[in-house]
Amino acid sequence: MKKRAIVAMSGGVDSSVAAALMKEDGYDVTGIMLKLWKGAAANNESGCCSVDAAEDARRVAHVLDIPFYVLNFADEFSGTVIDNFKSRYAAGLTPNPCVECNRSIKFAMLLDRARQYDAEVLATGHYARTDYVDGRYRLLRARERNKDQSYVLHMLGQAELELARFPVGEYPKSEIREIASSLGLRTANKPESQDLCFVPDGDTHSFIAEQIPQGSVPGRIVTADGSQVGTHKGFAHYTVGQRKGLGIGLGVPLYVAEIRSDDNTVVVAGAGEMKVDEIRVEDLSFVGDPPDAPFRTSVMSRYRGREVPATVAAAGQVATVTFDEPQDRPAPGQTAVFYSGDEVVGGGTIGRMKVREPAA
Repeated sequence: MKKRAIVAMSGGVDSSVAAALMKEDGYDVTGIMLKLWKGAAANNESGCCSVDAAEDARRVAHVLDIPFYVLNFADEFSGTVIDNFKSRYAAGLTPNPCVECNRSIKFAMLLDRARQYDAEVLATGHYARTDYVDGRYRLLRARERNKDQSYVLHMLGQAELELARFPVGEYPKSEIREIASSLGLRTANKPESQDLCFVPDGDTHSFIAEQIPQGSVPGRIVTADGSQVGTHKGFAHYTVGQRKGLGIGLGVPLYVAEIRSDDNTVVVAGAGEMKVDEIRVEDLSFVGDPPDAPFRTSVMSRYRGREVPATVAAAGQVATVTFDEPQDRPAPGQTAVFYSGDEVVGGGTIGRMKVREPAA
């Protein structure tokens, strides 16, 4: 009897080929698409999770001769991913909603649904890999490094990885498109997904202005000593590390160094003040057993950024990450992921950092 696989299909080429590869591997495949929007799709241009994408996924399933269903997770998505996005922006943070979607929706609620369907595995179109070594599952980078998505999957533990499969992670993107074309799949040349699926027309600033009005009230732009150097259009429209769009002409480049939602203030600093020696990481999780002592690792603090060597000292769900050399200040609310070579060790959410006032 064939093993049963649920494949999360987004209407893109990667999940389409994931379904084809799972079927080729001998699984009894069922395609599932999650309806994450209420009413008309918010952003058809995002390339995933829209009405047009659902039709693409349905036609791919027909070509592959597999069952296909759309499950309505709109309320769950709104109550987790969108509410998290809004609350974090309202607090002056810069969240990554794709991380929260993977955590709360795809590898929690959908994984539970897969178990209800008696499926042995849940496959997605993420570019990542897994293996099983010395009695535990490992989460690994994709073969093609510039397509790797292990960063947004760092929260997966042993229970999730036992059922998760990422078949496209073994291939370069060009070969995935070739496979789709050879099978006659309509998604073969479909563009990459763009923007956030729940933001109408991809206009994040308008979405923030409507959904987070307290974050769109003009306020002060100040330096670390409190001197006002400009006026911002609303703290939620800025992110730490931003340089462009500040409207400040002081003759030297200034960057957003801190966002203070409590008093509606944006703090800016010169390039020399944007380096940090350490960061705080919260909501910490590990793929395997949590370490019982500080450990050496490589840290990626922005999606598809570069890894840098550091020492991590973890205590419960909080860690202090001390870099070997000072690094550009990352945006609080974003994700820091720990790697050992191609293996994901764990990660969490970057905490808030306060800018030190200049010495007298």
